[in-house]
Amino acid sequence: MKSMEEFTEEIGDTSFVSVRGGATRWNLGGSLTEGAIEVEAPQGVIDFKPEEMIVRVGAGTKLSNLQNDLTELKQEVALAGFPDSSVGGSLAVGSSSHRRARIGAACDVLLQADCVGADGKQFVAGGPTVKNVTGYDICRLLVSSLGTLALMGVVTLRTRPKPEIGVWLKGELPFEEIMRCCYRPASVLHDGSKTFVLVEGYEKDVEKEKASLEKIGMVVLDRELEIPPLQRGATREDLNVGFLDLQIGAVYSNDTHCNIEVSEEVERLSNRIKKNFDPTGRLNPGRKPY
Repeated sequence: MKSMEEFTEEIGDTSFVSVRGGATRWNLGGSLTEGAIEVEAPQGVIDFKPEEMIVRVGAGTKLSNLQNDLTELKQEVALAGFPDSSVGGSLAVGSSSHRRARIGAACDVLLQADCVGADGKQFVAGGPTVKNVTGYDICRLLVSSLGTLALMGVVTLRTRPKPEIGVWLKGELPFEEIMRCCYRPASVLHDGSKTFVLVEGYEKDVEKEKASLEKIGMVVLDRELEIPPLQRGATREDLNVGFLDLQIGAVYSNDTHCNIEVSEEVERLSNRIKKNFDPTGRLNPGRKPY
């Protein structure tokens, strides 16, 4: 496994630079400036602490490999991505699962990040335990930053129990009626005509909720629903071929040309944060997280 020292040396302190993971959403936020060097983050699981529900892993590790390893411990991390997505890439994109209403958002997963800053020096953001802190919550800033604030090499992630079973159902019922039958469903998605519900957890509880939904007209699907990627900033009006999450308002779609509007205040704040962390603009040049 590549060490943090080797990772830091590759990044250096002068050239435009970017970390390349699975490159499954490589052009999100704009194309990388020509001439920027590309490096790879360390890969592999470093440490499991299932009793504390944390895992330490190289940011270049495939997310699918990590999830498979955690399955053996009946745990998971609340990140989503394509089959070749890396852990660091999923964090940099802020790729929350369509099960977010039940398992939480991507910004809640990252506890600690061993990073290299724009000055070419290593630093550690966050910690393996949750404490009251002042100043920047740097881990939350790193998630969804597209690698424009710092480059993650090794990360410590919060894990959570993996549900025993999950069942998808579909129907044409109003959202309110569905919610009366379920306690915190993992997903309630709408494709413009039908509503799809994912209930998961302990088998006994899932069977009870499934029976309640079937009584009011929902039908069990014989396979898992395929969900397109989350389109950040998209709204109901942008829903083309995909799903609207009725619980949190997110849109999952293969249409990447969403009408994202950013206020001047958000843009100004983002630029100020970027300048504080990377005054020369050498980290992932050409990318704009907002």
